[in-house]
Amino acid sequence: MSDNAANNNNIIIMEKNQICKDAIVSELQKKKVHLFYCLECEELARNIAAESDHITLQSINWRSFADGFPNLFINNAHEIRGQHVAFLASFSSPAVIFEQISVIYLLPRLFVASFTLVLPFFPTGSFERMEEEGDVATAFTMARIVSNIPISRGGPTSVVIYDIHALQERFYFADQVLPLFETGIPLLTKRLQQLPETEKIIVAFPDDGAWKRFHKLLDQYPTVVCTKVREGDKRIVRLKEGNPAGCHVVIVDDLVQTGGTLIECQKVLAAHGAAKVSAYVTHGVFPNSSWERFTHKNNGVEEAFAYFWITDSCPQTVKSIGNKAPFEVLSLAGSIADALQI
Repeated sequence: MSDNAANNNNIIIMEKNQICKDAIVSELQKKKVHLFYCLECEELARNIAAESDHITLQSINWRSFADGFPNLFINNAHEIRGQHVAFLASFSSPAVIFEQISVIYLLPRLFVASFTLVLPFFPTGSFERMEEEGDVATAFTMARIVSNIPISRGGPTSVVIYDIHALQERFYFADQVLPLFETGIPLLTKRLQQLPETEKIIVAFPDDGAWKRFHKLLDQYPTVVCTKVREGDKRIVRLKEGNPAGCHVVIVDDLVQTGGTLIECQKVLAAHGAAKVSAYVTHGVFPNSSWERFTHKNNGVEEAFAYFWITDSCPQTVKSIGNKAPFEVLSLAGSIADALQI
């Protein structure tokens, strides 16, 4: 072997050794996080812990007194002193918010090194503005409640939220907390790359708000934009721009409630020649089991949506839907595990 070849081999070996050392140092520098969770989020919490050896699940005794008020106990409270602590919350209804807020307000006071609240779905986000005097913007109310979380030894609480309904809502939070706004869109783009004929995929936005919110995150795909116009007492969905003909069109929005807008968008896109239509929302709220109107029936009913992707930000919805077509759940577990290291 020539001297040059030997030197090249030595350089390659040294570079590989350095890469290994850097990986070890990076791993050692990761925080060890103690993750508490509400009952609704147990499955998601276990999936988050499975993503990282640096996340340890902790438990809370969720009990009630005879009068219905919470009787709560945080297990291993002494052991988390000086540790990084997080709480995975689900404010799925007003009935469960009080008990979780009670825990959230106490955890930073247990002399923890830092505290992070993971609230994947900010539930009052769509009630962010007043249209007339007397309207109550409950998004602001919820932000004030979260903003009053006590400061831990490590400083203000970090609050992790996914795809909040309106970006300006970040300014509703006071300086006592540090909101970290994440998105589920990378989960969608990864899933789309696994589909056949990716070159025929077009992203559709049901309104200008969704376009403003997401178009920069999906600029690798051609887009179609729909709009709502008022005709008499009705609001009609129209195609504003773009051509869906012959393509697999994926409607993207932050959340779905009854799903009426998505259904109207699908009809408009199909009428303009879309080969098939799918949908993605980060938050599948679906009150009153409204998801049922999207399921594929075995009685000859037309299957309007090829796929309907949601994340597990709303655990009760995930539990109800199961594996019913066209629904697929894209888990936030890996993304949350990464966010807990920030």
